[in-house]
Amino acid sequence: MEDLKKATAAAAAVLQYIKSEEEAIAMQSAPYAAGLQMPAIFPYAPQVKPWGLNGRQTQMQMRNLMQLRTFHRR
Repeated sequence: MEDLKKATAAAAAVLQYIKSEEEAIAMQSAPYAAGLQMPAIFPYAPQVKPWGLNGRQTQMQMRNLMQLRTFHRR
């Protein structure tokens, strides 16, 4: 009898979790369903340039090596 109660409680908990997830998804998609557009958080975000990021990372790495004095002349 106790196993049946535990199984029923577990099933009810899972169903409640699924229901809450469906409600959250429905609330998030409600403005789109009404035809409204959500405002962008960062409408003019800078464009990511991989080559530029790589160059900056290389410069920082060289400076770090020089500060640690692992890059020296002999």
